Amino acid sequence: MAVSIKYYTNRFLAFTILIIMAIWALLFYAFLMDEVYDNVDDGLKNQKIEIIREAYNNPSIIEDNKVYGINQFRILPTQDHKDLDKNHFSREFMYMPYDEEDEPYRILRTGFYSKDGKAYQLEIRTSTVEEDDYLINLAISLLVLYLVIVLSILVINYFVMSRAWKPFKQILANLSLYRFGHAKSFTPVQTQVKEFEELNTRVLQMIDRNEQVFEGQKRFLENASHELQTPLAITIGKLDLILQDDHLTEQQLVKIADAKQSLHRMVALNKSLLMLSRIDNNQYSQIEDVNFNERMKRLLDDFEDMIQYKGIQVDLEETGTFSSRCNLELVDILLSNLLRNAIKHNVQDGTIAISMDSQKLQIANSSQSGALNPDYIFQRFHKGNQDSQSSGLGLSIVQSILEKYTALHISYQYEDGLQIFRIYQ
Repeated sequence: MAVSIKYYTNRFLAFTILIIMAIWALLFYAFLMDEVYDNVDDGLKNQKIEIIREAYNNPSIIEDNKVYGINQFRILPTQDHKDLDKNHFSREFMYMPYDEEDEPYRILRTGFYSKDGKAYQLEIRTSTVEEDDYLINLAISLLVLYLVIVLSILVINYFVMSRAWKPFKQILANLSLYRFGHAKSFTPVQTQVKEFEELNTRVLQMIDRNEQVFEGQKRFLENASHELQTPLAITIGKLDLILQDDHLTEQQLVKIADAKQSLHRMVALNKSLLMLSRIDNNQYSQIEDVNFNERMKRLLDDFEDMIQYKGIQVDLEETGTFSSRCNLELVDILLSNLLRNAIKHNVQDGTIAISMDSQKLQIANSSQSGALNPDYIFQRFHKGNQDSQSSGLGLSIVQSILEKYTALHISYQYEDGLQIFRIYQ
């Protein structure tokens, strides 16, 4: 699952700091214990020198210190050997009456010769740190330090990174408002961060390239549509003349009629493409308050012949007036496409239910084709399986018109055998 870069960074930092502090704690513990034992050993060696001097000057202390006492050393007779005077350090646990348990001691074992030349072993002990308790205390201290560092990073990141990444979020927000054909819909964000400034530049360059391609495609489409109109009209006219020839057979007449029908579909497609080009070029710029109820009633009169031909029952329900500031011509195109769609894809002797109020306009037609895919029905040239003769541009034109007016939206649903298109504010 994707997460914000702020949380991703915090998670990475927290994990990294934990590893670094764990390694550092082990090294620090080892270094500190080495320093502690080094200081303890220096003290034991200093005690050794003082005790040997005293034993040489006062031999009675040899007999008086056979066991550990308050002096924390003892002198025992031993065999003479070459390593007698060498220092041997060890860490041992000995019973401590105060704590009533064994505690760690640092012990120095060495040897010396008395004034009369006899060999003795000298053992000096001193209490040292309890490594397990020390390790626990160190771990607790480091844990507290880790939590303080992580919380500090979280707080700093929350304020600093939120402020630092604010231009980036604004760039994304502005970019989401960009629409093809409206280069000014993207507003660059002023920032002092070099990377974000470069991002602004790259986005503007990308938009400029897209706009150039988009404008080229629109010009090509419009020019091609204009150029196709004349040869199509001439061809259809010549086919009409041929159809009047009495010498043609029935089979020839059928083929010519099919060709003429195909040309008429091409003419309709050409007009639809030209209309899309004009909509994208903002050629319908005049805005006024349009009463959708009145426009719908006019269109129902215009489509009366088509409705009667298919035996469709039209139910019109008005509970309010649906109006908006739009271009009147585009509203007529919008409603006529929806109404023509409801008629063309209806069943014989079907129904069309139209309801209007102040917030929405709904057109529902009976259908046996099942639910359409809402992800594709507004795409250009998507025809589904309803009508192979359709250009696939009717609903795309509807979508293009509504994109011009952000106050209007369209939705689709299939319910109880009805294809329902709803325009709402």
